[in-house]
Amino acid sequence: MALEGQARSRRRTWCAALAAAAVRLAAAACFAAAPTVAAQAKDMVVFAAASLKNALDDVDAAWSRDSGRKAVISYAASSALARQIEQGAPADVFISADRDWMDYLQKRDLIKPETRTDLLGNRIVLVAEKTSKLATVIKPGFDLAGLLGSGRLAMADVASVPAGKYGKAALESLGVWASVRNKVAQAENVRLALLLVDRGEAPLGIVYATDAAADPNVKIVAAFPDDTHPPIVYPVALTARAASADAASFAAFLRSATAKPLFERQGFTVLDKP
Repeated sequence: MALEGQARSRRRTWCAALAAAAVRLAAAACFAAAPTVAAQAKDMVVFAAASLKNALDDVDAAWSRDSGRKAVISYAASSALARQIEQGAPADVFISADRDWMDYLQKRDLIKPETRTDLLGNRIVLVAEKTSKLATVIKPGFDLAGLLGSGRLAMADVASVPAGKYGKAALESLGVWASVRNKVAQAENVRLALLLVDRGEAPLGIVYATDAAADPNVKIVAAFPDDTHPPIVYPVALTARAASADAASFAAFLRSATAKPLFERQGFTVLDKP
């Protein structure tokens, strides 16, 4: 009974930590990105995958300097953003972290297909806290469960969020998913999964290489081979309801020679060359 009580206590502590982290991330996102009513009526609105935040903030600043205009960017999981667009959210531009969610909108006639292009590539990696001594080589059958011990593996939602789907596919390809599936702490987006590792709530996590590069409190333990998961591609398109005259200009700027090094500096691969 004592052991059961301890287990329940650990589960409560973990759930509380995950919930608290989610609240902090959501509050930060709202504070950083939520526009005023006036801004919503005036400015172009971009819905972008959470993993793009650092790079796209830099790109947006460069576009604003060049054009004198302003974009309001909302960051979240691609799945959440696509569903918001489906429900009528007034986005002008959508940048997904996978093709699936762009396909989802295209099949429902919610984007302008002639504006769609594959913009960026990325990689998924296994990360730990900066001070962690954990080390491994990612290969078929590697002992991920042993590395975790009694800890959790932080991942974005494996059913719907691109980073989580890529991560699950890689673990299945390597034959280790079954050994860790009950140890996975699923977060609503990849940046929240990163935060769990950053705060020491999870000893290991699977995130994009660009996320790892953006957080000085984590380190890359190992990178997943590209052939263990579908290609990681970020498509961009104007939405069918795009109302801003600046939307096409902004989308073109994403593919410009000015934007290219800003994406590359954060670790993205630019697929659509200027």
